[in-house]
Amino acid sequence: MTHSAPTRTARRIPEASTWAALYARAQALAPDALGADGHVRNLTHGRWQATGEPRRTVSPVDGAALASLPMLSAADARAAVEAAAQEHATWSTVPLDERRARVADAVNRIEAQRDLLAQLLIWEIGKPYRQALTSVDRTVSGVRWYLEHIDEMLTGRAPLGLISNIASWNYPLSVLVHAMLVQALAGNAVIAKTPTDGGLVALTLAVALAREAGLPFSLVSGSGAQLSEALVRHPDVAALAYVGGKSNGRDIAAALVDRSKRYMLEMEGVNAYGVWDFSDWALLEQHLKKGYEYGKQRCTAYARFVVQRALFPQFLETYLRVAPTLTVGHPLLATEDGQLPDVDFGPLINAQKVEELQARIEEATTRGAVPIYAGTLDPANFLPGQDVRAYIAPTALLAPPRGTALYHAEPFGPVDTFVLVDSVDDLITEMNVSNGNLVATIATDDARVADEVFARSRAYKVGHNVLRSRGDREETFGGLGESWTGAFVGGALLVQAVTVGQPGERLAGNFPEYSLLPGRARRP
Repeated sequence: MTHSAPTRTARRIPEASTWAALYARAQALAPDALGADGHVRNLTHGRWQATGEPRRTVSPVDGAALASLPMLSAADARAAVEAAAQEHATWSTVPLDERRARVADAVNRIEAQRDLLAQLLIWEIGKPYRQALTSVDRTVSGVRWYLEHIDEMLTGRAPLGLISNIASWNYPLSVLVHAMLVQALAGNAVIAKTPTDGGLVALTLAVALAREAGLPFSLVSGSGAQLSEALVRHPDVAALAYVGGKSNGRDIAAALVDRSKRYMLEMEGVNAYGVWDFSDWALLEQHLKKGYEYGKQRCTAYARFVVQRALFPQFLETYLRVAPTLTVGHPLLATEDGQLPDVDFGPLINAQKVEELQARIEEATTRGAVPIYAGTLDPANFLPGQDVRAYIAPTALLAPPRGTALYHAEPFGPVDTFVLVDSVDDLITEMNVSNGNLVATIATDDARVADEVFARSRAYKVGHNVLRSRGDREETFGGLGESWTGAFVGGALLVQAVTVGQPGERLAGNFPEYSLLPGRARRP
C-alpha cells in the first residue's frame, strides 16, 4: 500500500539524515565492523570477521534496503562462545579501577556519537528522533550511575563468567548495550546476539566503540534456531539475559531448568491500567498521551484499560480528546525550518506486525468487540508514493471477547482495549488477565482501593495515579507469573545477577529452585 501525498509539500528528508549519509559516517568510525558494501561483520575471537551468510534488512520507515545481517551457523556460534569464554579468563583478573576506566571510555565514545546513533535507530527500528535520543541518553546516564556505585556493589563479590545476551529489537542500546556494559564492569566477558528484526548498525557501532575501549565484547548475528544451542545451552555460558516473547522464553526456561546457570528471562504480559472512583481526567489525558510513545512497542506499554462502568462516559470523553491529537508519520520528514519532526510514533517494526494487528482487530470485532476509535494516516505526514505498510493509526476496541488474541495477549502496537467492570474484585481480575505482567496502574481517588489493587495485582510494579516503567539505576526490575523467570535486575540486583557472593546466597527473583527467593517492587 502507498500514499499519494500532495506534490505541493515542501517537507523532505535532510541529506545528512539519509541512510546512505548516516551509514557512511558509521562506517568511517568502525570500518572493521561495517563494510563499505553494507555487509556488517560479526565480532568473534576478539576481532570483526566477514563470516556468516548475508541477509538484507529493510527499514520499517519506508521499506528501503539497509545493511546485511551476517547470519552465523550453529558451529560458528559455538566457536564464538568458546573464544569469548577464554577472553573471560583474562578479563576477570583485570582490576576494578582499570575496568571502570575502560567502561567510562566506552560510555564517552557512545555519547560522542549520540546524534548518529539516534538517527540510525530511526531508520532501523522506526523510533522517532526525540525518543531515539532518549535511548542513547539512558544508556549513558544509566551506566555512569553504575560507574559511580560499583565499588559498594562488588564488595565481597567476584565475576561469574561469560554472560550471554539475547534481546528484542526495540531497545538495542538502553536495554542491551546498557546491560552489556554493566556486565563487563562487574568483571565478565560478554557475548550478545543481534536482534534479527532491527537495530543492526546502531548496535554494531556501539559495540565497536566499546571494543575500541578495550571491553571483552562479542557480537553475533543469526537465527534463534541456529544460535540458541550455543548462546543458551553451551556449558561455557555462565548466565543468560533474555528479553522477548513468551513462546521463546518458555522454551529457553525449559532448556535451563535442569542446568546450573543463572538466567534473567523477561517476557511479555498485558499491562493494565485500572480506573475506579477517579476524577482527575486531566491527569488521565497526560497518561494516555505519554502511553502512546513509540506506538506502544514497549514491554511496559499499557494496552488494556479496565474501567468502572459508571465512569466509562467520562473515560471515553477523555480518551477521544487525546486519540485524534496523536501524530503518526515518517519520523525523518523535516519541518520547514529543517528540524526533524516530533511525531508520537512512526512505523511499527515491519509490515508483518501491522498485518498481525489488523487480523487481531478483525477477529475481535467479528466476534463482538465494539470499535471505539479508528484513526487514519494523514498523507501530509508521508512522502508522495511512500511505502506505508508498516504504519497503523491508533485503534481502540470495547469488550474484546474472551478467547480472542486482543483479550489475553499483548498487542505490542497502538491498539487499546477497554473492559468495563462493576466491582473492585472484577477490576483486579481483569487487570490480572495475563497471569503476570511487568507494570500496572490504578487510577483512583480512594487510597483503600489502591492498596487492595497493589496487594492482589500480578504486576511487578504498580503505580497509584502514576505510570510505571522499566526504570534503571537504583530501581529494581522484574516480573510476576509468566512475565519473568530467573533473577531480578536493576540497581544492585543487576550486578548481583552476574557475580558470585557468599556460598548459599539467595538471589531475588522468580526461580523454580526452592532456595531462591522472589521479590517485588513497592508502589511509589
